[in-house]
Amino acid sequence: MIRICAVLLAGLLTGTAATAETITLTLEQATERALNTDPRIAERQHFVESARALVQEVQGNEDWKFDGNAFLAISPGVEGSPFENSGCVSGNCTLRSDKYDLEKNGVSPWLNFQLTIIKPLYTFGKVESYTTAAQANVQVKQDDVRIQRATTVMDVKRAYYGYLAARDGFRFLEDVRTRIAKAVDVAQKWLNEGESDMRQADIFALQAGHSLISQYIAQVDGTQKVALEGLRVLIGANSTDELQLVDNALSAVTLPEGVLADFQQQALLQRPEMQQVEAGLQARRALIDARRADAKPNLYAGVAGVFSYSPNRDQLDNPYIHDPFNQIGLTPMIGLKWDWQRGVQRARVAQEQAELSALIAKSALARQGIPFQVAEQYYQMQAQYTALQELSKGTHHARRWMVGRYADFEAGLETADRVISAFQGYVLAQTDYIKTVYEYNMRVAQLHNVTGGDQ
Repeated sequence: MIRICAVLLAGLLTGTAATAETITLTLEQATERALNTDPRIAERQHFVESARALVQEVQGNEDWKFDGNAFLAISPGVEGSPFENSGCVSGNCTLRSDKYDLEKNGVSPWLNFQLTIIKPLYTFGKVESYTTAAQANVQVKQDDVRIQRATTVMDVKRAYYGYLAARDGFRFLEDVRTRIAKAVDVAQKWLNEGESDMRQADIFALQAGHSLISQYIAQVDGTQKVALEGLRVLIGANSTDELQLVDNALSAVTLPEGVLADFQQQALLQRPEMQQVEAGLQARRALIDARRADAKPNLYAGVAGVFSYSPNRDQLDNPYIHDPFNQIGLTPMIGLKWDWQRGVQRARVAQEQAELSALIAKSALARQGIPFQVAEQYYQMQAQYTALQELSKGTHHARRWMVGRYADFEAGLETADRVISAFQGYVLAQTDYIKTVYEYNMRVAQLHNVTGGDQ
């Protein structure tokens, strides 16, 4: 329970103080509130949205693409003919050489605007393969949400059952301490009056037992407070709220029906980890196809245009002379574009194949490991259930033993050491019973969890 508080306290106990209220909860209500407030679940849900946005990004590569660039700059000014002395006569056609003579020609503002509009027509499977991989990633993130929800459910049960177990233990030990205190008073009275063979050592033995029980009570009281605070954090309650549980005592849940093979088959079908493996395999195969398609071109169509204007430069209209400072043009186009790095692309394909092989190995391990996890919880649950039936009888007999010895002691027919032994036996039997009920309930919860439930 301390671990639960450490994980969630910072995220849930911030903010302004609210009016205190009394919250009465069943286990189902506590679980529902926790699932609605746990920030760990919200975090993983945001990762799902991020994965969906990645799918949109990949699919967006098939949309129209706009590449524009506009700037204002300066260019050398120029006037007149391209020849010396503003003309060309037979035998005297010398080209001008004052291109960089800014003092003579001055400068001109230069406005330039370029625009390319492209629509991919065919990517040879790149977009399709990357989309498949991205969609599989969404499934992986959604299963992460399911896993976290299951973890939250287990945390709630651990805190809820833990609090009930500690509260039952506290009540039980308080009753035992009251009985021992009463026995001390009786023994002291007899010793003072000399009405029996009571010895001071017997009183010391009873007082030692009283102190030992008080120690246990303090420990159990701390445990129940920590468990209740952990539950408070999990359900998002304010620190000033009073929590009350509907269950008055810890009781054993119903033993799940079914044989081990059924639970194992259910786990292989419902566990989110198995679905994550399948989604991961699909993503890796798609990425291999995408990496191979990266070596192929993209077929596209579009329009490219340019507008460039320098007012202090005479415009050349000669089609054989390109003037970047004064021009205007617009053309449709269709083409193929490669981004080809053979060594890099081959390495990327090899990496994806290696990742796929690793995931296949992990899948095989999961198919072996998950049935073992189910078997482990199943046999532990059955063992705890059997122990619970025996301890139920044992606590009944131990209580009768303790009550009988205590009654004999009050009647002056029993010694203090034998009463203490009866108290010890009763305490051990009852505390073991409460502990076993808690562990049995948690084994049932864990079996439900490892078979894919509460997700």
